[in-house]
Amino acid sequence: MSSAAWFDISTPDALRARRFYQELFGWPVHVLDDTYALVGDEDGRPTGGVGQAGPDSPYTGLVAYFPVDDVDAALARAERLGATRILSPTDTPASRIAVFTDLDGNHVGLISR
Repeated sequence: MSSAAWFDISTPDALRARRFYQELFGWPVHVLDDTYALVGDEDGRPTGGVGQAGPDSPYTGLVAYFPVDDVDAALARAERLGATRILSPTDTPASRIAVFTDLDGNHVGLISR
């Protein structure tokens, strides 16, 4: 069983969201650019991010990413089980990710181990 390995908050106002969560949880924030910032745990290790949602963003809200060996294969398996692809497999500087909605419409992320 896998637990979440990463989380992402996609919002129309990333600056406001970063400030809110930083004040609420005391998260250290490392701004990468105008669209994305890494947030971390009490030791400063990145555990998630807050991103700016634009008009072409595949989703807004919170997504938990679960580690898998093969993002493409796991997404295909989820689709066979009835999930809907939201973000096709995409390479990031740190990993490969994808997002789908489950049978109840919840956003779920996949991330390479």
